[in-house]
Amino acid sequence: MTSNAEKFGQDNPGFQIENGENGRATKDSETKIKVDSIETERAQWGNGLEFLMSCIAMSVGLGNIWRFPFTAYENGGGAFLIPYIVVLIVIGRPLYYLEMALGQFTSRGNVQSFSSLSPAIKGIGYGQLLGSTCIATYYCSLMALTLFYLVSSFTSDLPWSHCKVEWETENSQRNVTCVSSKDTESVTGRNKISSSELWFTKEVLKEKEQINDGVGPPEWRLTLCLLVAWFLTFAVSVKGVKSSGKVSYFLALFPYVVMGALLIRAVTLEGSTEGMLYFVTPQWSKLARAEVWYAAVTQCFFSLNVGLGSIIMYSSYNSFDHNINRDALVVTTLDTFTSLLAGTTIFGILGNLAHELNVPVEDVVKSGGTGLAFISYPDAIAKFQSVPWLFAILFFIMLFVLGIGSLVALHGCANTMIMDNFPTIKPWKVSAATALFGFLVGLVYITPGGQFILTVVDFFGGNMVIFVFAIIEIVTLMWCYGSENFCNDLEFMTKQKVGIYWRITWTIITPLFLIIVFIYSLATLTRLDYGSYEISDLALGLGWAIVCVSVMIFASFFGVSFYKNRKFGFPAMIWETFNTTNWGPENHSVRLAWKEEKLRKSAEVASSGKIWITRKLNFLIGR
Repeated sequence: MTSNAEKFGQDNPGFQIENGENGRATKDSETKIKVDSIETERAQWGNGLEFLMSCIAMSVGLGNIWRFPFTAYENGGGAFLIPYIVVLIVIGRPLYYLEMALGQFTSRGNVQSFSSLSPAIKGIGYGQLLGSTCIATYYCSLMALTLFYLVSSFTSDLPWSHCKVEWETENSQRNVTCVSSKDTESVTGRNKISSSELWFTKEVLKEKEQINDGVGPPEWRLTLCLLVAWFLTFAVSVKGVKSSGKVSYFLALFPYVVMGALLIRAVTLEGSTEGMLYFVTPQWSKLARAEVWYAAVTQCFFSLNVGLGSIIMYSSYNSFDHNINRDALVVTTLDTFTSLLAGTTIFGILGNLAHELNVPVEDVVKSGGTGLAFISYPDAIAKFQSVPWLFAILFFIMLFVLGIGSLVALHGCANTMIMDNFPTIKPWKVSAATALFGFLVGLVYITPGGQFILTVVDFFGGNMVIFVFAIIEIVTLMWCYGSENFCNDLEFMTKQKVGIYWRITWTIITPLFLIIVFIYSLATLTRLDYGSYEISDLALGLGWAIVCVSVMIFASFFGVSFYKNRKFGFPAMIWETFNTTNWGPENHSVRLAWKEEKLRKSAEVASSGKIWITRKLNFLIGR
C-alpha cells in the first residue's frame, strides 16, 4: 500500500512526469513556458490592462458608495479606518491575491479549480457559486431601483421633492407629517417624515409592513427596469471576456469622472466642511468594541468581492505568466481610496443638508445602503438651489455603471462554471440562459415585500455563506494542500519568490482571524430585522435553508468521495480522497515543466535532512 507521505505535498503522485507525445517540457531562452498549440484554446483577455480594468470595475461597486460611508460613520468615523486597513492587510489583500493566483495557476473557474485539487472539495466552488448567485439576483434589483430613479430624474421638478395629496390619509392614520424635501425645514422632529422617504416606500417600492400574507406581485415599472439591467449585463457578457474586457475601460473609469464632478460640487457647498470633518473625525472609544472589527471584515468582503469566486474566474483567463502580484496591490489600494473618496463626497453633501436645516450632521444620516442611496442623498439633492436634476442624473448614472461592473463579474461566475463543464456551448447562449434565470429570481425583490426577502438573502446568502466558504477555502489550500506547496506553485508561475508577508498571512494570520471573527458573529447573532419591522419566521427559515443547502452540497461531495474510496479502508481512504493527482496547470507542456520542478523541490527536501518543524519555520521566514 502506498504510504501517506506519497499522497500529499511534493511526494504526491500527481507530481510524477507524464509520458506523452511531447516528452519533456520545453523552455525558451528566457525560461518562459511554451504553450502547446495543439491544445484547446481557452479564451483570454485581450491584454493585461483589460484584466486590471475588469477587476477594478468588479471590486469598486455599490459597496464603496453607499455602504462604506455609513459603516465608517457608525463605527467610529475616522477611527474606523484603523480596523478597516488592518483587516485589509491581514484578510482582504491576502485573500484577493490568493484567489487571483488560484485562478491563473489552474486556468479554470472556481468550481473546476477546487475539483482539480480534489473532487472531495469541489463543493467549495459550488458553495461560492450559490453565494454569488444570491448576491447577483438581489444586486440587479438594486440596479433596477437605480435605473428607476435615473429615469425619474429627467425633470426640473424632482418627483421626491414634494409631498403628495394621496399620502395624507395614510399619514394621518399613522400620525405622521410629510415634510417636502425641497424645503429647508428639519424632519428630525417627532412624527415628521421627508417626502423623499415616503416617495421611496410608497411610490417606488409600494412597501408592505409585513409579509405574513405574502410578498405581493412585482411592480411593473421596476420589472421593466430589472429587465433592462439584465439585458445590459447580458450584452456586456455576450462573448465572455472578449466582450466584457472591451467594456471594462468604461465601467472602471467613468464612475471616477462622475465622482470627481460630485466631489467638486460637494466642496463648494456651504456647510460641506462640517460634513466631511464629521466623516473623518475619529471616535477612539469604539475601537475597543468587537463589533467594529466585525463590521470592518464584512465591509472588506463586500467591497473587494473576495470569497465569491469572481476573482478566481477573472484571473483564470490570464496568461500563465501574468503579473498578478502588481494587480492585486493596485486593485485593493484603489478600492480603499475609492471608499474614502466616496465617503468624503457623500458626507460633504449631507453636511450641506445639515447646514440648510440648521441641525447636526448626524440628524440627516438616516441609514446606510438603500436608505443612503434612495432617501438621504436624494433628499439632499432636492434642496440644491441650482440644477438639482443634473446632480441626481450624475449620481444615479454613476451608481448604475458601478453596479453593471460588479454584476458582470457575478454573472460571469455562473457562465464560466457552465462553459468549463460544457465548452462546446456558445457563450451567448450560456449568458442568455443565466441572465434569464437571474431576471426571474430577481422579480421577488421588486415586490411590495421584496426588501424583506432581500435583507434575508443578503445576510444569509451574501454574508454567512460567503464567510463560511472563505474559511474553508483558505484552510483547505493552506493547511490541507499546504502553504509551502502553494507558494512553490506560485513561484513556478510568477518566477518570483513569495514574500514573507504572504507566507505568514496565508498560513497563520488570515485563517485564524477569519475563524475568530466568524465564531464571534455566531455568538452575538441576534434576530434579523428590516428597519423597524421584524422579519417573519418563514423568511428566516428561508435564510437558514440557503446556508444549510450550501453546507449540504459541500458535505455531499465529501461523502461521495469517501464512499468511492471505501475499498482502501481506514485511514488510507482519507489519503485517497484527498489525492491531488489532477492538480496543476491546465496546459500540457506547462504541466510537465511544473511536475519536473516539483520533483526537483522534493529531492532538495529529501537531501536537506531537516526535521518537519525546522523546515516549516524556515519556509515561513523565507529561508
